[in-house]
Amino acid sequence: MRSPQSMKALEELGRVRLSPNFFFRDFLYSEIGNFYGVPNIPENPDLAIASAAGLCERLLEPLTEAFGKISIRSGYRSPTLNELGNDKKMNCGSNDYNKAQHIYDYLDDLGRKGATACIVVNSYTDHYEKTGDWRALAWFIHDHLPYHQMYFFPKLAAFNLNWNEAEGREWIKSYVSPKGTLTKVGMENYEGDHSAHYDEPMFHLASKRLRG
Repeated sequence: MRSPQSMKALEELGRVRLSPNFFFRDFLYSEIGNFYGVPNIPENPDLAIASAAGLCERLLEPLTEAFGKISIRSGYRSPTLNELGNDKKMNCGSNDYNKAQHIYDYLDDLGRKGATACIVVNSYTDHYEKTGDWRALAWFIHDHLPYHQMYFFPKLAAFNLNWNEAEGREWIKSYVSPKGTLTKVGMENYEGDHSAHYDEPMFHLASKRLRG
């Protein structure tokens, strides 16, 4: 597929179904793009679609099955859009960093596909607002899903969730207290069962849903 050169072509790209609950259009909205008038259009749509499909099939669909509706705060960013966000210090990493992250249509430095979405698990927001605890959700995902990286933010317990075709759980970090690295490969707390951190009814139900 060529990079869209018309509204009709972009509309068709948006209609591509990535998984039962997600279409490519779900990942194209950008406040930065809207405010500055910068189109958010993939340069390499086929790779962007394949990467987004991996994210949806491996992570977002299971999360939806477990917890219900997920809201996407930030999905795909074109290199031009991401560079603008980085230049203006709008919480966008460099283009080199964001390959196979928010820039779905470029491989990472090891030649692997990947995709990141900043998401909110809607049913978890009330729990987070009452407790301030983002770690229960982080540990649940760590124990159940093949994420690559996670990075949590203060508002709404939103977090960057990255899928990479390498499928190795690399690390969980947070800007929320306790800030820093929750776990990573090689840390003592990385391996094993962490269910004591999410021993609550909503997580028991989520586990049951994932088991089918």
